Amino acid sequence: MIEHFLQFDFLRHTFYTSILIGLIAPLLGTFLVVRRLSLLADALSHVTLAGIAFGLFIEKRYAGVWITPIQSGMIFSVVGSLCIEKLRSIYKAYQEIGIPIILSGGVGLSVIFIALANGFNTDLFNYLFGSVSAVSRVDFLTILFISIGVVITLFFFYKELLTLSFDEEYASVSGLHSKRIHFLFIILIAFVIAASIRIVGVLLVSALMTLPVAAALRFAKSFKQLIVYSVIFGEIAVVAGLISGYYMSIPPGGTIVMLSIIVLIGSIVIQKRFTKRSRKEHV
Repeated sequence: MIEHFLQFDFLRHTFYTSILIGLIAPLLGTFLVVRRLSLLADALSHVTLAGIAFGLFIEKRYAGVWITPIQSGMIFSVVGSLCIEKLRSIYKAYQEIGIPIILSGGVGLSVIFIALANGFNTDLFNYLFGSVSAVSRVDFLTILFISIGVVITLFFFYKELLTLSFDEEYASVSGLHSKRIHFLFIILIAFVIAASIRIVGVLLVSALMTLPVAAALRFAKSFKQLIVYSVIFGEIAVVAGLISGYYMSIPPGGTIVMLSIIVLIGSIVIQKRFTKRSRKEHV
């Protein structure tokens, strides 16, 4: 079945893009889950939807405009991440309140721009739930560039991000430049969410950043193991979901998320059985 994806250029771009997304989404998702900021992905995905709707509106209203819906989605996502960071500094005692505020704003702007762009159409549907045939060469190169940036950033700032994830107060007291590191982290999240919508869809991308991590938490005994297992589970869900979605002629976002849930349920069941066996052996 994978051979069919490698025969045509557009399917080849889609397949390679899915592999990249299966890597970077769970990779950043591990830090996101550990920091208990899982809803951040939801908020930025809705802001990205507003940017995409804005891009579709501009395309219809002004012919020949250079900005694409993907690019406008990335811009909105980055701006949304900056707004969340600003609200965190304003509401220091209630830092999480910035997430629902931005999420609500993203939903409101999405409704407005979708209405101005003459409602739902095929293009918007593909952005919402993903598409096998919508990934172009430019999209693939953009996501490849973002993936390289994510991997390089995590390689050089792994210790800082790890410290910030488990003890933010200690990170700030120890002179770690926690604000700059967090700013860099949230910008990466914004770019990864905007980049992943071609395959998973803007409404389901947050699931790809959290569900593989939730499954990996059942087995991982260290943070590095958590990263490795999360990426493995993410790749399994993305590749298998993409192929099954293609052959069933349905958006791949739904199959990717449902396979992620199956992997999660399987990890819970297997972990419970191992726990029961170990208890019986000790008895």
